[in-house]
Amino acid sequence: MKIGVLALQGGVIEHIHHIEALGHEGIGIKNIDQLKDIQGIILPGGESTTIGKLLRETNMLQPLREKILSGFPVWGTCAGMILLARDIEDSTNKHLQVMDIKVKRNAYGSQIDSFKTSEIIHEVSCDPIPLVFIRAPFITDTFNNVEVLHKIHGNVVAARQNNMLATSFHPELTDNLEFHKYFLNMCSHT
Repeated sequence: MKIGVLALQGGVIEHIHHIEALGHEGIGIKNIDQLKDIQGIILPGGESTTIGKLLRETNMLQPLREKILSGFPVWGTCAGMILLARDIEDSTNKHLQVMDIKVKRNAYGSQIDSFKTSEIIHEVSCDPIPLVFIRAPFITDTFNNVEVLHKIHGNVVAARQNNMLATSFHPELTDNLEFHKYFLNMCSHT
């Protein structure tokens, strides 16, 4: 399979390395034409406002939105979760608005408040998965058929809605491949 990683800003290469470690092709996506030949896309961590602005400047926002709404598999990590969200707390600046979630940006505080933990997420693995949170958002509300995959201290940090996956944390910054396997499985079933 060919899996795209939106390559406008943020942590792209780490996702590509994980995809390749699982025997698939990872492609940095920088324009509309590249969306045609991939089986799924990862929206990486980074700065959501900047990535959203660049999606608009490259005229990728609407085509990507339409592709996701038609069932194209997408996974948003950290800033990518914000890009997918229907609503963003304390902000009128929205982006793709495809996933029925409301998120709070920088919910855990500043860079200095970043943390790492290990948790079992039954939908993904029976073993503990290392979770890295860096200026992370979390989901404050879900609507319609959003499935909550995991909470930490009562806060939703992983969710899925049909072809859309969102995580507050960065699996690409660990050696663990379980979340990437989970997403690739989503991609292979569409």
